[in-house]
Amino acid sequence: MKKYITILLAPILLIVLLSSCVESFLDKAPESGLTTADVFSKYENFKRFFDAIYEGNKNDAGTWRAYNIKTAYSLYFDFWDQKYTMESLTDMSDMGRLMDSQVVKGGSVSAIINKMTYDRSRRPILGAMFEIIRICNTSIKNINLLKDVSPVDINDFKGQAHFIRAFAHFELFRLWGPMPYLNTVIGPDDAWDIPRLSKHETLMRIAADMDTAAMYFEQGNLMRRDPGPGIAGHLNNPEQKRPNGVAAKAFKGRALLYAASPLNNELGIKDWENAAIANWEAIKIAEANQYDLLTQADYKKNYIGNLYSNEQLWGWSAGTKAYNTGDLNTQMNGVFGGGKTGWSGECPTQNTVDKFETKWGEPLNTDADRKAAAAAGHYNEQDPYANRDPRFYIDIIYNTAPVPGYGAAQIYYQTVNGAAVYGQLLDQTYAGITRTGYYERKTWGEQSVNNKTTPQYTDPLIRLGELYLNYAEAANEAYGPNGSAPGATVTALQALNKIRKRVSMPEVLPAFAASKEKLRDRIKNERTIELCFEGGHYFHDIRRWKDAPAVMSGTVMRVDIEKVPVSTTYPTGYRYTRLPLSADRQVRWKEAMYYFPFNTEDMYKMKNFVSNEVW
Repeated sequence: MKKYITILLAPILLIVLLSSCVESFLDKAPESGLTTADVFSKYENFKRFFDAIYEGNKNDAGTWRAYNIKTAYSLYFDFWDQKYTMESLTDMSDMGRLMDSQVVKGGSVSAIINKMTYDRSRRPILGAMFEIIRICNTSIKNINLLKDVSPVDINDFKGQAHFIRAFAHFELFRLWGPMPYLNTVIGPDDAWDIPRLSKHETLMRIAADMDTAAMYFEQGNLMRRDPGPGIAGHLNNPEQKRPNGVAAKAFKGRALLYAASPLNNELGIKDWENAAIANWEAIKIAEANQYDLLTQADYKKNYIGNLYSNEQLWGWSAGTKAYNTGDLNTQMNGVFGGGKTGWSGECPTQNTVDKFETKWGEPLNTDADRKAAAAAGHYNEQDPYANRDPRFYIDIIYNTAPVPGYGAAQIYYQTVNGAAVYGQLLDQTYAGITRTGYYERKTWGEQSVNNKTTPQYTDPLIRLGELYLNYAEAANEAYGPNGSAPGATVTALQALNKIRKRVSMPEVLPAFAASKEKLRDRIKNERTIELCFEGGHYFHDIRRWKDAPAVMSGTVMRVDIEKVPVSTTYPTGYRYTRLPLSADRQVRWKEAMYYFPFNTEDMYKMKNFVSNEVW
């Protein structure tokens, strides 16, 4: 039986909201004497109209009210006053302050969903994605009106329009489920009841649009926008915020990986084969255009310290951020920012810390894993941060970790005369102090009131490292650990090991590479570590894998750290005890949580609307 959805809020799709003079052209015609041809025939007007995708729009008071593509960027999502990340909606992390993140985790998001649908002062992802889809379709419809424009510019506009249209549909899909695929401008006299595609078909349409985008980018010689390494202008092109042909092929691979995943798979192994082929094609095209994995020494340049990296196939340069800017209230606590209230701070859970292997490659996910590593002399529960995956030290602030301006991190308490005396980074006078025993370091930038730097923040919207993980996952499911896609020179296992080798981790231990099922677990773990606190990947991955019911029904753990005398039992002078987070910080799972709900008022307006299950 076909499902139907009525397009959400017709005014959004009928009126293109612009902050430029193009708005007045469209509003006043024909009274002004201007026609559609007058508006879209001039390059400057066309570009101003189109670029609302990236920067639109400002209100009259001069305050940015982003109703554009940035609302779907993970780092931009972090820079908001609700002070939570996508990762904090899972067992991966806990926010220092109990705000809306816990409402979502608890399965009651309906009351606050407007902050992610239409509220322009927050993160109106749903409204903004429909807005930019319409801009793309309007641009494609009218691009033949452009005069005196080079073929390169025409192909660039077409490539961007098809790419962004697909990107917007993909973000809508990941958060709200399958949608109609809007590839024409819908007018007031057109039919509004449009079939809601299946999950699989939605992703096929996205992949096809990305293929078309890549074709136009290739015709315009825009497979990458900046020169390659060693050439002046490398990683510094003023147009680099725009996607390119390599990114289009990469997003096609991502879309097909989602289509193959258990939540969306319709064709069985064939879907996995298609995903493996697409991701291998994207890898080869990326490498042909001189993209490469950053070295371990430069690893953090994917996030901090420069405009873009040569691993980012498409990124967003967020600019410099001072330690006390409101944008960073989500990433770091007031202890670092110098504010007693208002700050929250993302805090990795013990569940996440346990996913970082020993430097010898032993998993530490379960109690049995930890006992086995301890028996090998590679792990000590009372010296838990020694000899771990190098990414642990890049991503996590743990007790005794070196922190600029603070020396060794003091995330402990000491019992003095029967009372707890707290270390510097557990100062209880600050709101939102960590309850997990950890702070997030990866995207923090090492800055604080004690280390007043202003680093450059950058968001890897898609990077080469992800493509290797995408390929490893798809190839393993399609061909097994030692199989590869047709024409590929790398197996699933080799692709996974390439990511590990980059950070000086050993190859996956033979015991975990003996079968598709065993390697699947290590691929998931590797993906979680490599992409943690980045792109919202973990939030979406546990859903597409259909692991969320188990993950989100488990216990979210913390570590209790008490300073004690050094002894044989406590060689570091600290007693580490695993404990559950408090009940009000635990996760809860409902089947409705695979997707966000729509606004109740939207559902009432629609005649043929088949909603997602109500939360």
